[in-house]
Amino acid sequence: MRENTPPRVNDIEDDDIEEIHFDNDVAPDDEELEMEEITMEELEARYGFLSDVDEDNDDSVYRPPERDDAILTFMKHKSAIFGCSLHPNRPIAATGGEDDRAYVWNVNTCELLYEITDHKDTVTDVYFSHDGAYLATGDMAGELFVHKLQENESGAAFTFRKVWEYSMGDMTWMCWHRSANVLMAGSENGEVYIWRIPSGDCKILPGEGVRCSVGELTGDGKKLFVGYTNGVVKLWDLKSCTVVMQVDEQNSMAQQSIVLSVACDKESPFYASGALDGKIIFCTNNGPVGAVEADGSVECIAFPPSNELKIVASGTLQGQIAIWDYTKYGLRTLCDHKFVEGDETNKFQGGITRLKWISDHTLVAATMDGNVIGFDARSGARKFTLEGHMAEIYEMCYNPHENILLTVSEDRRAKIFNLPQLGD
Repeated sequence: MRENTPPRVNDIEDDDIEEIHFDNDVAPDDEELEMEEITMEELEARYGFLSDVDEDNDDSVYRPPERDDAILTFMKHKSAIFGCSLHPNRPIAATGGEDDRAYVWNVNTCELLYEITDHKDTVTDVYFSHDGAYLATGDMAGELFVHKLQENESGAAFTFRKVWEYSMGDMTWMCWHRSANVLMAGSENGEVYIWRIPSGDCKILPGEGVRCSVGELTGDGKKLFVGYTNGVVKLWDLKSCTVVMQVDEQNSMAQQSIVLSVACDKESPFYASGALDGKIIFCTNNGPVGAVEADGSVECIAFPPSNELKIVASGTLQGQIAIWDYTKYGLRTLCDHKFVEGDETNKFQGGITRLKWISDHTLVAATMDGNVIGFDARSGARKFTLEGHMAEIYEMCYNPHENILLTVSEDRRAKIFNLPQLGD
């Protein structure tokens, strides 16, 4: 661990997590952290026209798509891209990948605004904070950096300042709190770290030497639902750092394989987790209440923004997209993801890597074929298909105000799509 790493603090103040307020204009006293102001003219001189393919990129291994529906493609990365984020109120995207780089760029022009070169391993997680004041990047080795970004009054340049860094050992996932500048990350040994940014005050949720594979904040912002590689799921209270609900091998409904995905209903204390063997369990604050079986490993699971239908969606690497009725703990419908229209077999198209709800009834799926597909969750009918990537999509991010989708892929490209205007 580096000497200038913020010290660990076993407890944050007893204020509720979501009630923590920060002065975003105050940076820590660290003379080694640098600030760089970049004008558009300097960007053009330094990097040139960025929407051309990099000479080091060899696209011969990919079959060109029959069509490209993207309105813009960013091609600065030299290897697969795993993480992406859209700024909440500025036309800015951030991406990170296997080339150990994270880039911040303009979603309207592809102009590069900032390059983070401090990482020495694959950048897997890239997220703007809820207010857009900070950008967090994390790599597989557990090196985390937070940069503060601020647009100048003229709008011609951005200021980027590294305000915090931490070395936590192998990192498995990372996310921001939805209403406070609080950063969370899971680790290979099962610990979950919680930091206040930029002060670096830290809480640690203890682990048991088992990899903490996934985690998601609950709807009220006060708890964290996490899954582990031994099939255990836990609901942690963030204020007291205690487990308020746990499903382990002593429970007959427990999962018997790696937990790959977790999700929390935004409006009620209801949770779901999906495992490698296809089992999905539903839980409340009091424990598991039901279970279903998906066709294949449950790579992603998601609740809609509001949930009058009482449904949850799951996607598997075998290509199944299922909508479950969790009041009956049964299948409501399968989304139309067959190889051939009208095919009644169980053969699905490319595996599902990510799911994203863009409205209460419209579900978007990213596939290993490199496509983005929209479905009506009530009927399972396909609404649209967006093509353009030449390999599997690893992550996607949606901006509801602009109705744009950012996707990143194995093909070293980040793409911006305009989503169709759909009535719900």
